[in-house]
Amino acid sequence: MTRFAKTLCAAFFASLLLIQDASAGRILVDSQAAYAVAVSRAKPGDTIVLANGRWEDFEILLTGQGKPNDPITLTAETKGKVLITGRSNLRIAGEHLVVSGLVFTQGHSPTNTVIAFRRTKGHVANHSRVTEVVIDRFNNPERFETDFWVMMYGKRNRFDHNHLEGKSNQGVTMAVRLDSELSRENHHRIDHNYFGPRAALGSNGGETLRIGTSHHSLSNSYTVVENNYFDRCNGEVEIVSSKSGSNVFRGNVFWESRGTLTLRHGNDNVVENNVFLGNGVDHTGGIRVINKNQIIRNNYLQGLTGHRFGGALVVMNGVPDSPINRYHQVENALIENNSIIDSHHIELAAGADTERSAPPIASLFDSNLIHNSSPRDVVAVHDDISGIKFENNYINAATTPVGAGGFHARSMALKTANNGLLYPVDVDAGAREDLQVLTKAQTGVSWYDKPTAESRFETGTAQSVPPGEDTLVEAVRTARAGDQLMLAPGRYLSTRIIPITVPITIRAKPGTSILTFERTALFEIREGGALHLDGVTITGEEAPDNAGNSVVRTHRYSMLSNYELHISDSLVTDLDTNHSFNFLSVAKHTFADEISIHSTRFEDITGHVMQLHRETDDLGIYNAEYITITDSEFENIGGTIAEIYRGGTDESTFGPHFLMRDTRITSVGHGKRNKTESSVFLHGAQRTDIANVTLADSSPIRVVETVGEPVTNIYEVALSGTPAPVIMPFQP
Repeated sequence: MTRFAKTLCAAFFASLLLIQDASAGRILVDSQAAYAVAVSRAKPGDTIVLANGRWEDFEILLTGQGKPNDPITLTAETKGKVLITGRSNLRIAGEHLVVSGLVFTQGHSPTNTVIAFRRTKGHVANHSRVTEVVIDRFNNPERFETDFWVMMYGKRNRFDHNHLEGKSNQGVTMAVRLDSELSRENHHRIDHNYFGPRAALGSNGGETLRIGTSHHSLSNSYTVVENNYFDRCNGEVEIVSSKSGSNVFRGNVFWESRGTLTLRHGNDNVVENNVFLGNGVDHTGGIRVINKNQIIRNNYLQGLTGHRFGGALVVMNGVPDSPINRYHQVENALIENNSIIDSHHIELAAGADTERSAPPIASLFDSNLIHNSSPRDVVAVHDDISGIKFENNYINAATTPVGAGGFHARSMALKTANNGLLYPVDVDAGAREDLQVLTKAQTGVSWYDKPTAESRFETGTAQSVPPGEDTLVEAVRTARAGDQLMLAPGRYLSTRIIPITVPITIRAKPGTSILTFERTALFEIREGGALHLDGVTITGEEAPDNAGNSVVRTHRYSMLSNYELHISDSLVTDLDTNHSFNFLSVAKHTFADEISIHSTRFEDITGHVMQLHRETDDLGIYNAEYITITDSEFENIGGTIAEIYRGGTDESTFGPHFLMRDTRITSVGHGKRNKTESSVFLHGAQRTDIANVTLADSSPIRVVETVGEPVTNIYEVALSGTPAPVIMPFQP
């Protein structure tokens, strides 16, 4: 029997089974063939039920014409027990359709979208709903292959009570498209969704929610985004990017999310009754205002540390006669009754430069409350703000008021209200006390666990490892996430590269356990891996006589998961069997959340300690977010201690951040293959802090400042036989 004949036969028998239950309106299917028959016969009021289990490589198409009170429904036999895996996706098109109960996991879409509210550009969904659906790490395996998890088209659709977690490749988690008349003035509702953690992408294209695009930004969307929970959504500086008009954002909670709700393009939007809780986490932000007729009212913002475009409240400068894809001038903005508490930065006329030279006009800043517990001037003015009228605002004495007479500066006591938020005792300003604070449990689904903020390391068990040949190889192979491998005194020889696929700690009493290796690398961090080396001695004396060896390297290809690497109380020596022997080498499209070196000595190395310069396309992409070196020593290093590169002019990301403290550098940077002629080379770092550092007989520290407003602090540096640090603007 041919494959075609088999398919027809399966469909025939499936149709016989479906006929038996057609009158019931509830059709249970257990194969893709049976599903196709069910959809072809579905009528208003019917419910198609996918049997529990794994549905692999399933491109689901739901089309039909339901009715307002009799939709056509696709659901799971048991919510959460139908797993859509492999190369799978969902498209819905027609009228009054409902999808619920599915889990997309362990795979990725073969197209550019996981869930699309359309079949083709001309065949969209209207009056339809996706509810109680989970998408968990359903990512394209290539980090910078752009795709989207949810794309809304059509009109009057609803996306609610869904759980979206772990988007880690480039592309917006969810977007509303206005690319045809069928999808403009759409009146969609996006509500009660749980937008779970999204790690830093290290590039533009990491938004969690976008409504519209710049090309159609002068069109109205009329989309309502309400009562959603944004949990640690850290992809880029725009958590939510509104690029259309007449949208409403209300009742949402932003929890420890880096970036802002940004009114990037489009006019006549309303942002009200939202709660932003940063809890002091780096780069957490609030609301960024651009364009005309925006209303920002009754929002509560606390513990936000972001600055510049990521501040607690940012009112931008515009571009005169701006093209549609740049920055339109802020005009007729109403910013009233917002509470900004213990937050570091309010930016007015932000981004002012020779291009963005149009300050805000005809705007009102009224009855807002600004309070900081510790002395801090939080309001930064970057251009003429005479176009903003300030009235009846209150600011505590820790902050210098701006504007002429529009602020009452006074000490204010705060109390905790029933909603858990802080309010002034005797001041009539800021957010109302009846503001409802959404809880995480009120969003998403009840049957799928929401992630906690556990540490990657030391959450498992401690295991003893004896010295010998490949004993460490075997211990790592059997280790589970969070385990600690406790090394006994002695010598450990690895005859193969050790793959790191889970977070793991390798620990020894300093000076007692020596790690050697016979391959071109000792450790290779792969998808899901993270590594902490503590108290070990690593020598390259057994490494092959090859150029380009490494102690640690990332996987040679793109990695979706961000990794961490920490080394403490250790010694790294004799990386000199050939030239260009690095401690850490990374591949293009790999990204570290954090790399730290503490109380460790590096000596006799022909290459770099950390080579983080693989993203050379000048697209704003870089290889690591935080690089920290404290209380360490570096001697006789041919390359740099760190070579870090972020190129291009993109302003959508936060890093890299480089910190070096209490460190001694001796004879570093003189290798003939060190083209930077530096001991430390930082190109495009956004934050540099170097203090209490001694450099002897070394090449200088070089910092090339590029995009944004980079902050470079270098002080208490003692120099001997070493040129002074060089800080210079980028010269294209």
